[in-house]
Amino acid sequence: MKKVILFLVAGLLVVAAVLAWKIAGPGTSFEGKNYFLLIPTGSGFEAVTDSLEADHVISSPWLFSVLAKRLDYPEKVKAGRYNIKNGMSLLDIIRMLRNGQQEPVKLVIIKFRTKEDLASVVGRKFECDSLSFIHFLNNPDSLKRYNLDSNTVMTTLFPDTYTYFWNTTPGRIFTKFRTRYQAFWTEARRQQAAAHGLNPQTAYILASIVEEETTKKDDKGKIASVYLNRLSKGMKLGADPTVKFALRNFGLKRIYEKYTQTESPYNTYRNYGLPPGPICTPSAETVEAVLEAPDTKYLYFVAKPDLSGYSNFAETYTEHMKYAKEYQQFLDKLMEQKNAANDNLAH
Repeated sequence: MKKVILFLVAGLLVVAAVLAWKIAGPGTSFEGKNYFLLIPTGSGFEAVTDSLEADHVISSPWLFSVLAKRLDYPEKVKAGRYNIKNGMSLLDIIRMLRNGQQEPVKLVIIKFRTKEDLASVVGRKFECDSLSFIHFLNNPDSLKRYNLDSNTVMTTLFPDTYTYFWNTTPGRIFTKFRTRYQAFWTEARRQQAAAHGLNPQTAYILASIVEEETTKKDDKGKIASVYLNRLSKGMKLGADPTVKFALRNFGLKRIYEKYTQTESPYNTYRNYGLPPGPICTPSAETVEAVLEAPDTKYLYFVAKPDLSGYSNFAETYTEHMKYAKEYQQFLDKLMEQKNAANDNLAH
């Protein structure tokens, strides 16, 4: 009898040890280092287990369900993006899910030209889709509290890295953009803008044009001064990048006269003043270049004929046309060389 009891006890200990190992030991069955489990808002426990089973994430779905129920997880399912690391135990996985310990999502904002571009990236990164985000950006009720409209809404956005949870709403995503905006626009910077007859929104819009005109830090302030001088004299800005934006054709290399006739409030060849909104998201450096623009008499600029990326600046139209002719001749020569090279390859 003692032997039977000892045998049963030993068997129970073995079973307990196996269960303990399955609960506290490695409980994953997928390849790779990580599996990101996405739990949409409103999902229940069954949806979670269905996802885990469908993708073969855990080694024992039955034991996962039993343990989850013992830990009251079915009543505490939280939406989010969860990083299940290979080798995690079932116990650790359930605790992570029950406690809502999400893996943050990084949203890297670089240069966007349109709201649609931004919404597309947000839609790929977060639970909210691109349509819901673009709806927020175009919704007067959403923007009224910020004194913005569907044209100026992008003036809030500064290139940076923003961190959120996957199930963050469009409104909360935008709120963090706004926090970054407010941190930049100190009272000192607002006064700098005012000294140029600008405010945070119009300074940003002007910076967006400068951003598209050059990548050269040394030229940004001078280009800003050209446009500020044109504004003060009541001249049209005549900025080529605004034509590209109006056409939604950002690959144009040359702006021919037919393009400058494009009907759009963003076309500064047809309309006076700044466009109603930015044509891209400029860097903080470019906005600062606008705020610190030097006091010049420049009214014109054109690229230097050397592919350096820098520009020649002029105070008079006559001087400008001289520089423009040099640049045009340079482009024509480059085209001739390219055509000659293509002819040689053809033969």
